[in-house]
Amino acid sequence: MNELKSLISQAWQARSDLQAQWQEEQTDCFRIFHGTNEGLAGTTLDRYGPLLILQTFHQGLTDEELAQVRSFGEDEFPDLHLVYNDRSKNNSRIQNAEEETDALDNTPMEGSELGIKYCVQGRHQGQDPWLFLDLRAGRRYVKANSEGKTVLNLFSYTCGIGIAAGVGGAKRVVNVDFAESSLAVGMENARLNNLKQVEFIQSDVFPAIKQFANMPISARRGKKLPKYPKHGPEQFDLVFLDPPRWAKSAFGNVDLIRDYQSLFKPSLLATKEGGQLICCNNVAQVDRDEWLESLKRCAIKAGRPLKSIEILLPDTDFPSPDGNPPLKIAICQL
Repeated sequence: MNELKSLISQAWQARSDLQAQWQEEQTDCFRIFHGTNEGLAGTTLDRYGPLLILQTFHQGLTDEELAQVRSFGEDEFPDLHLVYNDRSKNNSRIQNAEEETDALDNTPMEGSELGIKYCVQGRHQGQDPWLFLDLRAGRRYVKANSEGKTVLNLFSYTCGIGIAAGVGGAKRVVNVDFAESSLAVGMENARLNNLKQVEFIQSDVFPAIKQFANMPISARRGKKLPKYPKHGPEQFDLVFLDPPRWAKSAFGNVDLIRDYQSLFKPSLLATKEGGQLICCNNVAQVDRDEWLESLKRCAIKAGRPLKSIEILLPDTDFPSPDGNPPLKIAICQL
């Protein structure tokens, strides 16, 4: 009868070592239950500071199952507020937002990761939480490797990587994203952490990165280019590239399966010699080794061969029994 509560409890107990690490690292944003590999595909339970956020992607929960999740929360996290976002229909949009809503569901709050403050909110105009928890390993690495460096954060979303770089002592951080609403959260994150060296560019990533790389910006055949912010050529010590699976614009297509190179090449050219380009690919069907080989080939063709390339795995609150998690993070050394 309490099958879902039992699965979540087992997952939480399996994280006992991580719980100690999170306390030491001052982290209260983490995955409690990763249903795909812990017993109920398409269901996740995350903590974001004062919130528990439950999400379903394949099929909504029954009233009984939801009661079991509430019971787990009351037992383990009695002071936290549970928000349930059912995203099982209509292109992953939250379905139950108009149902029983609590004022706390839509209230901006504050969570912590690696001692860094981040804005969190149970529900907002977008669909994804404001901090992607599986990218924590990337933020930890950037925080530890940014001191005194210039950092470019592409497809920055709410600028988690850029904020980690700023807290880590970067001398200048440039975040680029097309969504004004996401950058507004990033600005609030910068304010929460008293960061003054963090900049925000609202722009399609293609014209931004091509200008930094000193590459021509071309329109699709017969199309007139829309306006975009102008920049001069510039290279950065550390470039972080985390594109969405697919996006289409007047400047080009983002396609992580068939054409990662169209973003990788200009990002490479915007990275200083001796610097690092950190690339992400979150598509499960992309083979990790084939993807890494394609990056190496593209770098050679661009005249900037990589000195080394290493994979950074997500933390184990995102368990991957086969050792090949969907999110691949490649640290490319130039």
